[in-house]
Amino acid sequence: MKFSPALHNLIEALRSLPSVGPKSAQRMSLHLLERDRDGALALATALREAVDKIGHCRLCRNFTELDVCEICSDQKRDARMVCVVETPADVLAIEDSGSFRGLYFVLMGHLSPIDGVGPAEIGLEDFHQRVIDEGIQEVILATNPTVEGQATAYYLTDMLQPLGVIVSRIAQGVPLGGELEYVDGSTLAHALAGRRPVD
Repeated sequence: MKFSPALHNLIEALRSLPSVGPKSAQRMSLHLLERDRDGALALATALREAVDKIGHCRLCRNFTELDVCEICSDQKRDARMVCVVETPADVLAIEDSGSFRGLYFVLMGHLSPIDGVGPAEIGLEDFHQRVIDEGIQEVILATNPTVEGQATAYYLTDMLQPLGVIVSRIAQGVPLGGELEYVDGSTLAHALAGRRPVD
């Protein structure tokens, strides 16, 4: 069946969401148009506002509407300890566990030479300078336990060890090949508590 250009564009736009295939995108589009046009307008407004207003924290690179996010500007957090994660979703997962009171650095990805993602693309030079400038004492590597996440952790370890920084890696409870955003809070809390130095 041939859709109108506007409907076709809506379906294609919804396919950009993770795990949304052609049929799901079509179903969502038709639902919004048939039963929830007010919801569709609210969604469009919220998306536009988010794209226009949300940027990256100058220090940790997490999503924020501020120059420095609320976590980085919180004086009650331990600024000597930084947890390195791949995505903002990982920050949310760790924060939900309630077990970490340090700061973060969000890579917005992981090393992937095949995809053209090197150290510069994930901000590793900036992080290296931040560790030096801020006198960070411990870096907790909480990259995902995937091949790319492990490679990123090894690269970070090699980069940081000459600085005399304690480099540890979250350990117990996070399944190999899994992603942090899907791990429950108590498992994450256990993994953070059971971190170990990286050799």
